[in-house]
Amino acid sequence: MNRARVAILSGCVLLGLNTAVFAAGTFKVFVLAGQSNMEGKARNSLLEFQATDAKTKDFYAPFRKDGKWIERDDVFITFLNRQGPLTIGYGSPSCTGSELKFGWMLGDHLDEPVLLIKAAWGGHSLFKNFRPPSASLSDERLEQELEKAKASVAARNKKHNQNKPMPTMEALKEAYGASYRNMMAEIERVLGSCETLFPALKGRKPEMAGFFWFQGFNDQFGEIAPDEYRSNMKHFINDVRKDLKAPKLPFVIAAIGTFRSSEPRGGTLGVLNGQMGMNDVPEFKGNVKAFETAPLVDKAADALINNWQDHVEEWKKVGSDRPYHYLGSGIWYSRIGQAAGEAMLEMMKD
Repeated sequence: MNRARVAILSGCVLLGLNTAVFAAGTFKVFVLAGQSNMEGKARNSLLEFQATDAKTKDFYAPFRKDGKWIERDDVFITFLNRQGPLTIGYGSPSCTGSELKFGWMLGDHLDEPVLLIKAAWGGHSLFKNFRPPSASLSDERLEQELEKAKASVAARNKKHNQNKPMPTMEALKEAYGASYRNMMAEIERVLGSCETLFPALKGRKPEMAGFFWFQGFNDQFGEIAPDEYRSNMKHFINDVRKDLKAPKLPFVIAAIGTFRSSEPRGGTLGVLNGQMGMNDVPEFKGNVKAFETAPLVDKAADALINNWQDHVEEWKKVGSDRPYHYLGSGIWYSRIGQAAGEAMLEMMKD
């Protein structure tokens, strides 16, 4: 691997003698980032039921053997200070997300071992939290935001007879891009200690192989974020590649689909267009792929979400969360993981 490309990975490159199950070589690293839907919100209890239910057990059969969930010995994952072989449960606590099927496909098709690094935080926008370094804000806009924030605090202080301190420009600037910086720090942390976290990879060198982005819900709101999504997404891709020293890093985008079978409007449409627009950026041709998630909806869960309180027991057999979390459907999340895996493998082949 090119020495420049592995600068951030040096903690993993400098490994000792190979004592693991794999021969010396490389392993593929994939970063999975975004907000709560990248975390994954399909409850494990739902997966446990559907894995044995006659209607759905065939869907989950590839992930199971002898009545138990398989733990991959060639695909590893870390998220929320948990790490180990890929299996269910690497979403939000007691939940699973699209990482399961995504990692499964990569493991099935790649010769080298795979490492998935998840960096996801619920409610974080691209406009602010994940804002990339090159997407700078004007001083005028920051001043306007600061004045609004001060007015809001002053109003709350008066209403509740409080004396909370006024926000500062320094704190305001620090909030922009905080999740981007935390994502990069997490990648560096994992790759700097992977010999300890994943002993099976000892003696192998990491190769940054792909990026999977699943985000967008919080950017639907406000007057600016939806219209700015396309520009911010382009900056994000370029900055990630620059910081990871991987100029053509394959980049997969799962476009927002929480509107399900209805027509996207307003801010939702703005985010969707911004994400899908990455397919039309000339310099991204062949190395960035956005796909729509709404057509992959789990129709069984979608049919029961309305007035779910009136048929709770039936609902619990197909879903486990609200529409903004893709119904908490393990099937929908898995379909998204499969589509992302297909896109990633196609770009890696090219």
